[in-house]
Amino acid sequence: MVAMNGLSLSELCCLFCCPPCPSRIAAKLAFLPPEPTYSLQSDESGSKFQISLTDRAEWHYSERERENVEGFFTRTSRGNRIACLFVRCSENARFTILFSHGNAVDLGQMSSFYLGLGTRINCNIFSYDYSGYGVSTGKPSEKNLYADIDAAWQTLRTRYGISPENIILYGQSIGTVPTVDLASRYEVGAVVLHSPLMSGMRVAFPKTKRTWFFDAFPSIDKVPKVTSPVLVIHGMEDEVIDFAHGLAIYERCPRAVEPLWVEGAGHNDVELYGQYVERLKQFVSVELVN
Repeated sequence: MVAMNGLSLSELCCLFCCPPCPSRIAAKLAFLPPEPTYSLQSDESGSKFQISLTDRAEWHYSERERENVEGFFTRTSRGNRIACLFVRCSENARFTILFSHGNAVDLGQMSSFYLGLGTRINCNIFSYDYSGYGVSTGKPSEKNLYADIDAAWQTLRTRYGISPENIILYGQSIGTVPTVDLASRYEVGAVVLHSPLMSGMRVAFPKTKRTWFFDAFPSIDKVPKVTSPVLVIHGMEDEVIDFAHGLAIYERCPRAVEPLWVEGAGHNDVELYGQYVERLKQFVSVELVN
């Protein structure tokens, strides 16, 4: 087969005879919302919510520590009501992480991880569920991803009064897509891209060398506009998003710091390796401070 722009002739024929639209690429590659593992129950004022977790959320801490988790809703520009969590991990934290999670989890499942990570690296963590995830309304889509993180960003700024220089944007897997988009438009304290993807087409067709007009999630074209320090983390045996994606993203970041390539790690187990937390600690408490 003759290859053009990294695709075989048969693949090109398939694309141009029946080109996939970005929403279909997005749905196929990225969006697997689980059954909700939590609910948000309001107090008498209706402005504050307590998170109630199901057994599948696997909360690893005490009920008292759950008091450090504040839940609420915010509205996106596309009309969806998305759930948010603020996890207060430290009384003297300089940075707050705006965390965009991966594709097959929700805030309930991530809540224990947030508390553990924030406590270990001395950061508070603010997160949100994408449209159609958890108890957020609407349906998952690429456009909703961008609207969701914009709403989370504005809420973090206004509700908690946190300045951009004290916010670290953290995206994991599909969460790197809205993270890169926001970081390309706002300067922040720092950015962490954990198992990032170049674009949807490049995941579906690994030989793709350019961004097609119908591609979804074109992060590779946005990262050159990111002016904040960027730490890229990727498992070298990633079976979902090949390590080549993390390497390419790293090479396109103007202010990339020393990356973390985890030998032997796949897509969902990077956090189990000791160097994961150690690298984040170094980045947050030493490199960003100095």
